[in-house]
Amino acid sequence: MLSVKPIMGWNSWNTFAAQINEKLIMEMADAIVEKGYLDAGYEYIIIDDCWARKRRVNGKLDPNPEKFPHGMKYLADYVHSKGLKFGIYSCAGSITCAGYPGSYGYEYDDAKMFASWGVDYLKYDFCNFSEGGDKRNAYLTMAMALRNCGRDIVFAACNWGVGEPAEWMRSHGAHTYRSTGDIRDSLKSFTDIFRSQYTNIEGNAPGCYNDLDMLIVGMRNKGHVGAGGCTDEEYLMHFAMWAFLGSPLIIGADIRKIDSECAKILLNKTLIALNQDDECRPAFPLRCTEKYYTMAKILDKGKIAMAIFNINEDNDWVQNISVVFNDLGVPSNKGLKLRLTDAVTGEDIGIYEDGIWVKVPPTHFKIYVAEIITEDTNQESENQ
Repeated sequence: MLSVKPIMGWNSWNTFAAQINEKLIMEMADAIVEKGYLDAGYEYIIIDDCWARKRRVNGKLDPNPEKFPHGMKYLADYVHSKGLKFGIYSCAGSITCAGYPGSYGYEYDDAKMFASWGVDYLKYDFCNFSEGGDKRNAYLTMAMALRNCGRDIVFAACNWGVGEPAEWMRSHGAHTYRSTGDIRDSLKSFTDIFRSQYTNIEGNAPGCYNDLDMLIVGMRNKGHVGAGGCTDEEYLMHFAMWAFLGSPLIIGADIRKIDSECAKILLNKTLIALNQDDECRPAFPLRCTEKYYTMAKILDKGKIAMAIFNINEDNDWVQNISVVFNDLGVPSNKGLKLRLTDAVTGEDIGIYEDGIWVKVPPTHFKIYVAEIITEDTNQESENQ
């Protein structure tokens, strides 16, 4: 099965948009390996829009020879030689979002071409699609084309939420699907996406995940989607939200230039582990308002995680937020307690009974991984 767990990798769009070329992609492949991102799980290098030129008379689509003089197979081979996987972009419309040829009417031809190049991942956009067209059939057609192209290729559908894709993208063959507009490098952008999607992830499971769009961590207001930038704490909360909700984790910043603080965020082992947990269960809401959100997520080996996100921007609004353990399926009348570990720092917070109260400043969060402690567990600990 493809996309057993949420995809992790890097995409060119957020920073570079049309300013892409062979040398750049090779340098990104080098950097993702040399800087430890591959070891952390980031394995896909994805070229977004603007790579192609016009179709030939016979319908064949070629890469722009000025940008990619050796062709895409050469580039895919280089990416594969680094232990990485290679991704590319197309569109369900006749023209891509940036005005390049789309795959409408050429789905099976393009799928076979992508396979011959060694493509492992296809991002499939939705620009310039006929108003009267059947969007579900358009994605189904490419899904079937990829399944019959002779190569395993992850199908990353991107239709920005048109026609409630969470209701049909899994059944129509997508491995991931975008159901929001494009992210920008700002607090408002990623919190708006979180607000719109935190209840829209119940279908997340091996084989298909709701993609909340690319990560902005490390962009520092540079590149194509720069919109003011974020503080380190805001970038950390953004990454934690995406990890907790089970979104694909696709870096959008220039990997060669990500500073140490943002690299630390993107390489956080515990947050990545929440995203890549073996059970791959979606998170669920506990108590959510416009100001703060408490959520939980069942994990492998009997553990459960709880998250508290305070997205209020008022600097005076420090919120004292509670999580009641009954809401986590852990009733206190059975002698059950929870040992809590901070998911960011790895710190052992201690053993709690009934619930926990946490002070969370504005635009901050807390995530704890909880292990159930029974009376038998306590007795074993005392005897050791």
